[in-house]
Amino acid sequence: MQAPHRMIVKTVNSNTFQIIIMVAIVMSGVLVGIETYPEFAAKHTTLLKIIDSIIIWIFIGEFLLKITAEYPRWWRYFFDGWNIFDFLIIVAFFLPVDVDYILVMRMVRILRLLKLLRALPRLQILVSALLKSLPSMGYVCLLLMLLFYMYGVVATFIFSKNDPIRFGTLPRSMLSLFQVATLEGWPDMMYTQIYGCDRYGYSGMEDLCKNPSAQPLSPLFFVSFVMLGAMIIINLLVGVMISSLEEAHQEQLQEKDEVISHQIEQNEKTLEKKLEQIQNQLYQMQASLEKISQAAENK
Repeated sequence: MQAPHRMIVKTVNSNTFQIIIMVAIVMSGVLVGIETYPEFAAKHTTLLKIIDSIIIWIFIGEFLLKITAEYPRWWRYFFDGWNIFDFLIIVAFFLPVDVDYILVMRMVRILRLLKLLRALPRLQILVSALLKSLPSMGYVCLLLMLLFYMYGVVATFIFSKNDPIRFGTLPRSMLSLFQVATLEGWPDMMYTQIYGCDRYGYSGMEDLCKNPSAQPLSPLFFVSFVMLGAMIIINLLVGVMISSLEEAHQEQLQEKDEVISHQIEQNEKTLEKKLEQIQNQLYQMQASLEKISQAAENK
């Protein structure tokens, strides 16, 4: 049993196996994309079904090989979250689904592309870093919401009469400030306040510009918000992501060290067993030689 098991473990860890799985994942994504062209998909339905079946059986084979590689402790396969995800993707294709749920099945099929995260370790690091950064990002987002709320209240008080479309209510003001934070079209908002809606920004919508008023100091408001919202907050997010990337990279190195140490322990146990077998054989040979010598002396 040891020789076939070693072959399976070697196969699962080989680069060829990883490349085959990666090609199957990419082909799965391509098939889902082809289905967005109904005429082409209808013309080649049989071929597409055959390819899809081959891909499914490749994933099933991957599951069987990986769970066999964990023998005799096969349940360790489910200790990895990515393995559970792969297993659920396989199970989803064997569920009895009516035609009415075909869209759900297509969504499941497109999820197979996420298996690339498993096939590419670098992507795993990025995803792990993103998940680790969520708690810290939550505080950054809270700070950002406070900033949006404070500036939104001020903007509503100052600019609502001159620019009711963008700053007429607090929700509109916060939404407009979100656009400013993306650095998209914020000069137009600023110039509308500088010159008044009757002179800038409301061309073709003059009936909405009922109370035009120029705000010469409005650049201070917009520039300060851009500096705080688009620069400082974004830098904070980048800093959090970099820190999380470093942590995720360190964890991956630790996992590799644990795997290597586990393999070393298994090799040591195997060597110990072989040494014991060799010692037992030597003892048996020595006992046989002693018997032969005793028999020779008796003669």
